[in-house]
Amino acid sequence: MIVNINGHMKDFVKMTLAAVLGCLIVGVAMTFIAFGIIGSLAALGNTQPVMPREGVLTVDMSRITLTEQTMPSDIRGVLEGETRTSVGIWTAVSAIREAALDPSVRFIYLKPDGTAGEMGCIEEFRTALERFRASGKAVISFIETPSNASYYLASVSDKIFMSDYDGGMNLMTGFSSQMVFLKDILDKFGVNVQLIRHGKYKSAGETFIRNSISPENREQNQVMVNSLWKGWAGRMAEAREMSFEEFNALVDDLKLDNAGDFLEYGLVDEVMTREELGERLCGLYGVSKLEEMPQILFADYAKAKVLPDYKAKDRIAVVYANGEIIDGNEKEQVAGDRFAAILSDVRRDSTVKAVVMRVNSPGGSVLASAKIRNEIDLLRQVKPVIASYGSYAASGGYWISSSCDYIFSDASTLTGSIGVFSMIPDFSKTADKAGINITAISSNRHGDMYSGMRTLDQDEIAYLQSSVEDIYDTFTSIVAEGRSLDKAYVDEIAQGRVWAGTDALDKGLVDQIGGLEDAVGYAISRTGSSSVDLSSWQIVEYPKPMTTMESLMEMLGQEATIFSGTPFEGVEKAFRNWDATMTGRIYARIPYEMDIR
Repeated sequence: MIVNINGHMKDFVKMTLAAVLGCLIVGVAMTFIAFGIIGSLAALGNTQPVMPREGVLTVDMSRITLTEQTMPSDIRGVLEGETRTSVGIWTAVSAIREAALDPSVRFIYLKPDGTAGEMGCIEEFRTALERFRASGKAVISFIETPSNASYYLASVSDKIFMSDYDGGMNLMTGFSSQMVFLKDILDKFGVNVQLIRHGKYKSAGETFIRNSISPENREQNQVMVNSLWKGWAGRMAEAREMSFEEFNALVDDLKLDNAGDFLEYGLVDEVMTREELGERLCGLYGVSKLEEMPQILFADYAKAKVLPDYKAKDRIAVVYANGEIIDGNEKEQVAGDRFAAILSDVRRDSTVKAVVMRVNSPGGSVLASAKIRNEIDLLRQVKPVIASYGSYAASGGYWISSSCDYIFSDASTLTGSIGVFSMIPDFSKTADKAGINITAISSNRHGDMYSGMRTLDQDEIAYLQSSVEDIYDTFTSIVAEGRSLDKAYVDEIAQGRVWAGTDALDKGLVDQIGGLEDAVGYAISRTGSSSVDLSSWQIVEYPKPMTTMESLMEMLGQEATIFSGTPFEGVEKAFRNWDATMTGRIYARIPYEMDIR
């Protein structure tokens, strides 16, 4: 067939072909750029650092972030110029343990300024530094701006030197917890949050139904904050050979303002400039110039030295339940179906002789928690399962792990919160204010009770309350059984109350204060093996961390999803996801998460 094209059509065809060709060129160029980025990042992830024959292990806390599990370089962070490296707590403490035995490491130079992260990781890292010192090697610190976290690490040192520069601030003022209450502003928008719960201390949801803190919530938070501070301050005071009361008075009375104050009250050993510090480090190392003292960066040392021992026949599995407990198979959180499958695979792996369940979770979905706990109970029938608590083992986090054969907790772990709630918002008044009229047509009397567009009636509230009561009864029963406690006693210490790890030990909710390294060592001892040396075992971690390439591809996939569709479709999807995950569900979760600086 012959087609005649007039002048305008010819121009249109030319423009179209030019546009297509242009898109192809841009697409090819972007592909090469993408592959260049991929290649660079892949090379970054695979590069093995070269270690000097001997040197000082420099631990600069402003350049690393202690996390639950070592992850590949955060792609967004790399592209945005992020300078911190993620180091998982097992990798971190293993690197310090290796350094204590490594003749090429003369001592540790610790720069604690910039310490940030979850309390459990910081606490366990300090313990590792204590063990390094016990090996006979020194830890030397130089601090400029003391904070709760940075001085907590520095206090472990043989010597603490402090900068004499003006402008350094003391940020070590104790712990504080702040809670936000939204009832007044929600009322202005006509949002009515309907909260059904069991536990007078179960404060998850208070944010939405009150304009101030309840007496019970204030009580539990005050006790918890005091306990956490006493634990940390007590260790700092002991390290500087003073009582907790003496140390606490310095903080309470704002006696610590500048370097001179820290020196006067015995919290540092000397005040000096960076140049003087360099001379002191050279003297300790035995050289005349700082350039002659090789420094080994901690992240590089950990990457080079903490490697799987593939020759080891027997393995210990460490399963990281890190994040909120949710339903489904999501990768970012503790998804019930995904973790149940992981635990099932570990149970069937005959080379895994024991399991450490590392819990760092504020809780979440009861259904997902029940699935994970069921798999842990099946796992316990064939091999020891030891729990190690990070910063949180609360609500659902405690639900999944309370039956483990033995439980280690950090002193600062937020533990317990044995309580249950369900929360359903009512946006009907919001719709009225916006001039939106909604009519529900249902096949049954309560067909729209989870719609979020009307107030629950008394029958529906009673129905949900009954479900909450049943699940609370189950929760206290499994805790009583798992911990060999009387159920009435469990109910007494439960009621949704959160305990610090040291208090949880007193209440019988955990067995011992200790970190992940202690839990792994104990798990090995429970295998019946004649070798309890950590170096003779292979430690395998689950879920398997994504490679740098996988992380990049997932990010690109997320970007494609985020920017696809119209704005309305994005909003509609967000509300659909909210409705699927929140409405009508019953949760065991604490209402906050804590970082420390």
